[in-house]
This record gives sequence, C-alpha cells and structure tokens, in this order.
Amino acid sequence: MHREQLANLWRQLYNIEPPFKIGAEFLRMACAYRLQEREHGGLKPATRRYLMKVAEEAAAGKAGITPPLVIKPGTRLIRQWHGTTYEVIVIPGGVLLNGEQLKSLTEAAYRITGSKRSGPKFFGLLSKEVRA
Repeated sequence: MHREQLANLWRQLYNIEPPFKIGAEFLRMACAYRLQEREHGGLKPATRRYLMKVAEEAAAGKAGITPPLVIKPGTRLIRQWHGTTYEVIVIPGGVLLNGEQLKSLTEAAYRITGSKRSGPKFFGLLSKEVRA
C-alpha cells in the first residue's frame, strides 16, 4: 500500500488522523498491529500495567525504571531453607525443582516454604530498591 492508502486505513482503524510526519513503514506496522489486536486480542494486563508505569515515570522524569525479570533457560538457582539446599533450574515455560516441572519461581518458593511469596525475591533476584 502507498502512504495515502495506509493513512486511510489508519483513519478507519484508529478513528483519528495519522500524525503528519509519520512515514509509510510506521503506518504499515501500526495498522498491522491494530488488525492483529482486533483478531487476537491486545496486550496482557500485566504488560499494559508495566507500560503505563513506564510512561508515567518517564513523564514525571523519574529514572530507574525496572524492566520485567527475564531469566534464561538453563540458569541454576540455589537456595538454602531451614538447613536444606534446594536447586531450581530454569527451563522454557517454567522451572525444575527436584526434577519436578513447575510453572514459576513463585510456585517453587511455595513448594519449599509452604507459604505464598515472591519467587524472584525468595531466590534473591530482586535488588533491595525493588523489594521496598
């Protein structure tokens, strides 16, 4: 599609005029995203909340925005709890605790402690500033 065709599609999808200085490639990507969003749904609520927080902090001039925690598969985490050492291995889609596949670090922390708590915090993956 040419830029004018993309601009017309933008108007249909967003119900506003496209920004004047935006090129055809950006219009193409934005229209494709909106079509996919309509077909498959939008962002997950957690992602939407994170982006809103980033936008609010950026608008307020705050630094130190913490991105979501991403741990690569194969990472091994070791934690002692009441005299017992536990090893958790990160795998695609979850973690292994004593050979048992679990959905998350939080589930592993629950299995170890018997109480609900943040898995990343339990395994020492969050800085003191984030814990506050």
